[in-house]
Parts: sequence; structure tokens; C-alpha cells
Amino acid sequence: MFIKLLVLITLLPIIEIYVLIESGRMIGVLPTVLLVILTGIAGSWLMRQQGFVLLTRVQRELANGQLPAGALLDGALIIAGGILLLTPGFCTDLLGVTMLLPLPRRLWRGWLQRWLTNQLASGRMVVRRF
Repeated sequence: MFIKLLVLITLLPIIEIYVLIESGRMIGVLPTVLLVILTGIAGSWLMRQQGFVLLTRVQRELANGQLPAGALLDGALIIAGGILLLTPGFCTDLLGVTMLLPLPRRLWRGWLQRWLTNQLASGRMVVRRF
């Protein structure tokens, strides 16, 4: 896991810098900078809007006596997507948008549920109750 994280932390900035340089070369420096700023603003707005929708959903599920497990996973994805959109770069923006928009977020949630289930079943993740 450490090696995968190290590779990700090393390669992602290199890829982002390359894409930003190429974008600056193709459309110019000022439009590239403005696009990065615009995606940050749009990301924070979209995260806020989706967060309020999610909060309403959690309250509704709790009022109906249901455990909001899916809503909590959506919340984690919304936070991750917002952080990715606030990070300068077009690759992270694309990934972040997929976590903030409802339809692709369902795919992420399904993957995350399967991953968590596998982690718990294999014993690599343990839930402790106090």
C-alpha cells in the first residue's frame, strides 16, 4: 500500500504539471490560469450544493429509522471530490467532478462499497466498538 501511495504522490504532480504546460502552450497562460481558478470556484460551489442535498437525505433516512450508510459514503465522495477540484490541475478536476455529480458518484459508491466489504471480509480492516 505504501508503494502505491508513493507512486501516486510522485506521478500525479508530474502528470498535472505536464497537462498544465501543454494547456498553456495550446490555449495560452492566462486562459489556463483562469480555467484552474474557475474549476476551483465551481468545485467549491458544487461541493456545497451537493452537501446540502446529502444533508437533507441523511435527515430523511434517519427520520425514517434507516441507517444512512449509502449517504455517508456519498458524503465521503463529495468531500474527496471537492478536495480534488480545489487542487490545481485538470486531471484532479476531472476526477473530482466524477465524485460530485450524482450519476458517476453512484459508480464510485458501488466500487467503494465493494472495496470496504472486501477489506472487512479479509480482515485487513477491523471495526472496533467502544
